[in-house]
Amino acid sequence: MPKPDYTELDLGPVPQDRPIIMVNMVASLDGKVVVEGTEKGLGSKVDQRLMRELRVNADLVLNGAGTLRASGTSARLGDEELEALRVAHGKPRLPTAVVLSRSGALPLDRTFFTATDFDAIVYLSDAAPADNRRALLATSRPIVLVPDGHELEVMLAHMRHELGAGVLLVEGGPDTNAHLFEADAVDHWFMTLGPVIVGGRDTKTAVEGARAFTRDELRRFALVSAVPNEDTSEVYLHYRRAR
Repeated sequence: MPKPDYTELDLGPVPQDRPIIMVNMVASLDGKVVVEGTEKGLGSKVDQRLMRELRVNADLVLNGAGTLRASGTSARLGDEELEALRVAHGKPRLPTAVVLSRSGALPLDRTFFTATDFDAIVYLSDAAPADNRRALLATSRPIVLVPDGHELEVMLAHMRHELGAGVLLVEGGPDTNAHLFEADAVDHWFMTLGPVIVGGRDTKTAVEGARAFTRDELRRFALVSAVPNEDTSEVYLHYRRAR
């Protein structure tokens, strides 16, 4: 079996105060998630296909501001059959792309802002400088202001109650992942392990929070599947929050 099928996932019940949250990452064997500043070079075309399959399940696809700056982001599936699956499940053809930013200093020439084939929303801290806020308001993307210091919880509540979102797919980066784990809000963890070593003392790992969890605080997950791919030497991992 060269790859799992992520198009038909049993994700469990939707919480009342937020969407179900899936995090998807690709990492080297030594746990690094960037090479020369981006994830490019870590995953194969199969890994990229799985990323798009996960998007079939999602109402929203979130990236942190750092990921948008480094790699760009979109909500595209790049496959008519995957888009048809979404439509068959009563969803729009493409999920909505989302970015969360405290400063509002975002590259407005990226696909996230210029594309017309998918919807996108910026969640912006109310502490962002006025000039950055005005620049974002001048784009075609809706801006949702969230209170400084409570950005994540207010964003997730808005997604659930105002947008009616049931599933949020998070595609990085490490700082965004850390905030979600600190809030104990990650339900599913998808990780592709690529057969390379990156090294580097300061090279980012999948979770880069300012605070490490103690033994009593560790976030625990249960293995759902581990699928090796002999062709690419990758392993595709799916963990679910331990109950």
